[in-house]
Amino acid sequence: MKVHKRPKNSRIRGARTVGWGFRQKHKGHGNKGGFGKAGTGKKADHKKQSTEMSVKGKYFGKQGATSRGTSRDTRKRVNLYDIKQNMFTKAGQKIDLNKYKILGSGEGFKATITARAASALAVEKMEKAGGKIVLPVREKEVKQYVKVEKKEKATEDKKS
Repeated sequence: MKVHKRPKNSRIRGARTVGWGFRQKHKGHGNKGGFGKAGTGKKADHKKQSTEMSVKGKYFGKQGATSRGTSRDTRKRVNLYDIKQNMFTKAGQKIDLNKYKILGSGEGFKATITARAASALAVEKMEKAGGKIVLPVREKEVKQYVKVEKKEKATEDKKS
């Protein structure tokens, strides 16, 4: 007959598993593979080093609502406000923006802007202020002729 039983805390002192078998089993941290970067394989997603993230500039994986395969609109646009703030210095100045489309946010000013395209509002504001936007001359688009059968004969047959 055993007279004295050691208390549980003294019996488990120094044991990592405390009677629960494998060390991770009773931690309550799910199936994450261990400590630190352990177990970060194919299915567990990779935990990248902070230095590696700073070199690339962003964390890998999906960003935003669209997928990487979606083509993005890369056309260059600039507002009248930005042109006036950053490029306009004197009246009658010529500003070359051949690769840009001019948008109408902001006020017009007295200058000649050469651009790829421009919104109707931007052209109107510039002309109102005494400036102008010069756009490239585009050839007329040739539309293919599509022969459409007329339904006049069918209506004449019904009338007679």
